[in-house]
Amino acid sequence: MTFSLGIVGAGQFSGQFAKLFLAHPGVGDVYVTDLLPERAEQLAAAEGLAGTFPSYQAMLESEAVDAVAIFTQRWTHGPLVIQGLNAGKHVYSAVPMAITQEEIASIIDTVRATGLTYMMGETSQYNPATVHARNQIADGSFGRLFYAEGDYVHDMDLGFYEAYQYSGGENWKATASYPPLLYPTHSVGGVLGAWQTHAVSVSAIGVRDDRGDGVFDEEISQFGNDFSNATALFEVAGGGSFRTNEFRRVGYPSHIRESRFRFFGTDASMEQLATVAFWQDKKGVKDISELLEPKPTMSPDDPSLQNIAPELRAAFTSGSAPVHDRSRLPKEFENLHNGHEGSHHFLVDDFVTAVNTRTLPSVNAWVAARYTLPGIIAHESARQGGARLEIPDFGDAPQV
Repeated sequence: MTFSLGIVGAGQFSGQFAKLFLAHPGVGDVYVTDLLPERAEQLAAAEGLAGTFPSYQAMLESEAVDAVAIFTQRWTHGPLVIQGLNAGKHVYSAVPMAITQEEIASIIDTVRATGLTYMMGETSQYNPATVHARNQIADGSFGRLFYAEGDYVHDMDLGFYEAYQYSGGENWKATASYPPLLYPTHSVGGVLGAWQTHAVSVSAIGVRDDRGDGVFDEEISQFGNDFSNATALFEVAGGGSFRTNEFRRVGYPSHIRESRFRFFGTDASMEQLATVAFWQDKKGVKDISELLEPKPTMSPDDPSLQNIAPELRAAFTSGSAPVHDRSRLPKEFENLHNGHEGSHHFLVDDFVTAVNTRTLPSVNAWVAARYTLPGIIAHESARQGGARLEIPDFGDAPQV
């Protein structure tokens, strides 16, 4: 059983996923559309796709497309997802799910009403540290988990200026000021992807930028934002807390590892830094760095990465880590590129399997809401000087 797919947005990220969707035995024809038609044509030619569409609306109106995968600007996802679902298409969306509580609620309502598959492609769901922590929590090795930390630390100087210039055109500075806490799913999702709970309240602090180059300048920002760094402390259901950092001005080698995690329980703990990771209990410390280290599957000099800043290429070249269980993946993925610490193969397979079997994917609409909404509320807390705010919850996904 297969379905056809339309790629929405032919930017730096979508090309890598187009390869994987096209190779998956559960997917048939793959099409693409982009606001810049020449980019869609280039991607279609480079990857041997079935064709292009002149617009997203034209793609949605076509009976040739059963599902869409959205790789557009991060603040556009909510409306495009709802439009796709209402057109009868299954939807895979890059992160974040949306940028307002209202958009998130509308997506959940539309998924419920249509019965279609929605999945948010959160890479931290399969970050090796998250996978290992999830396994250890399931085995009870932490004892009672009571605290965790998740960081997404990526300095703007390490590739983000080029990425925003590529996607934003002449007015790129207006969008480069995107609030860090409205892109929370790498840090929040990496924690909650292991710890089966959800955030119920938050207090956050934002740091106003002082670079003075027009990025993170509220007078220029499309979002009225001047925070370049932010820290949020969340209370979780059932007792406990976790802290996240979203840093865009930071002296840290994000080209080595941009997401990192720590988990603390009554019996054991786990801590990860840029190049090392440790499992610790009351008896001692065990180095688990090799267990969590993905092996590259392609060279950073590969021609397909020529439009991507060198500092960002590691996110597209990483293979699987020893902690990953690849037994469920199609054999067609064995020698294909991977990315974001080995997550891309699993994300594509999750969505394809969910559509073809009509089961819920790992990061379904209800899980995606729990990964995204905490950051939206945290940003408002930071705007209010750290006020503690309650985080609404849409509940668990319905059983199917």
